[in-house]
Amino acid sequence: MRTDDYLNAYRDSQEKHGSDFEVTLWANPRSQQRRFEVMTRMTRFAGRRTLDVGCSRGDFADFLLQREIAYEHYIGIDALTEVIEYARSRNLPRTEFHDTDVLDAPATMTAAQAEVVCISGTLNTMSQPQALALLQHAWEAAGRTLIFNFLSDRCGPEAPPQTHPARRFDTMAMLDWALKRTAIVAMRQDYLPHGHDATILMRRW
Repeated sequence: MRTDDYLNAYRDSQEKHGSDFEVTLWANPRSQQRRFEVMTRMTRFAGRRTLDVGCSRGDFADFLLQREIAYEHYIGIDALTEVIEYARSRNLPRTEFHDTDVLDAPATMTAAQAEVVCISGTLNTMSQPQALALLQHAWEAAGRTLIFNFLSDRCGPEAPPQTHPARRFDTMAMLDWALKRTAIVAMRQDYLPHGHDATILMRRW
């Protein structure tokens, strides 16, 4: 079995949509931005070197700039070359973008020397073991903070069902994984209807 099968849905979307918003597989820009808002409320990005794992078109960097959150430097990594080329073409200040499959080459995260590592939406098509492997490398690469979101299996009964390729994760296992690595952990699941999505923040100090 190919270890990069989690990328197939994104590859298919890229063939259909190129570098348009739909390639991200977000339901709509509003749900994407709501997740971005939560991350910026849970941790500080201003003045910090930031790594965005699975950055797609660079939308989070643009979000930060639009809200005048002046990161020191932003490094975006994504496995899809076409979306990375689009991200570069946006000419966003203090950014660099790399086309790399981080599960295949996790050392690229360490090389970024980031204070904050963020992962938004990237885990959704992975198996839980793949997601935890990626998170472990991301935590090791984070100088100070790791923040990530995922589809929660502790959502309410009215939350939308998830079918392939997206999947829900064992939320308590994700939280337990985080708490085994640092005592400084925060979690939110109140920002989308019925607890559809969860965000976990981990800090070293």
